[in-house]
Amino acid sequence: MTDNSMTRAELLALPVTVSVGTAARALGLGRSTAYELARRDEFPCPVLHVGGSYRVPTAGLFRVLGMESGEPRVPPRA
Repeated sequence: MTDNSMTRAELLALPVTVSVGTAARALGLGRSTAYELARRDEFPCPVLHVGGSYRVPTAGLFRVLGMESGEPRVPPRA
């Protein structure tokens, strides 16, 4: 099994919202489990239902991960 966890630099480079799949990777959850938790409103951090998709605000993800909200963000790669 491959370690699919995210580095701190990858986390800090995330945009304002991410997919449930990306949030699942950051939290060490499987994608199917994460979507099931989102559907049941049991995901570990806030999830927004936008149209037909789910989005996770990165600020809420950072709180669950115990990261300080004031940490400098790394600009995304071009």
